[in-house]
Amino acid sequence: MRKPIIFIGVVAVGIAAYFLAQPPKPTPAPAAGQAGAIASVRLPETLSPDASIGKTAYQAKCANCHGDNAAGKHGVGPPLVHKVYEPSHHGDEAFQRAAALGVRGHHWPFGDMPPIKGVTRADVTMIVAYVRDLQRFNGIN
Repeated sequence: MRKPIIFIGVVAVGIAAYFLAQPPKPTPAPAAGQAGAIASVRLPETLSPDASIGKTAYQAKCANCHGDNAAGKHGVGPPLVHKVYEPSHHGDEAFQRAAALGVRGHHWPFGDMPPIKGVTRADVTMIVAYVRDLQRFNGIN
């Protein structure tokens, strides 16, 4: 009698893992004013001091792939202002590791992210402050 219950449990876990591993559904075409953007990102009037520094570093090291204001770029890279990157799912250290080591593509169909040359942990800390300010302003906590 225990074997059928265990089998059903293993099947249920397998099905759940399959659906959790699926990339987010494609987003609609870019909104007006955000050509190529994946997400529509609202901008706060002001940023924290660290986020202001991070915005400059983000524009220099991240925007080519992740788009202006972390809105992503169709066919290039995902938006960072997205629930996939909320702090409870991708903590600040995940951003540090991605920048330093690169990351295997797993949530989106953009492929692997290479390590980012010339960016320090301090740079990434400020970039994360910028991304988190944008996320909070857009209701991602």
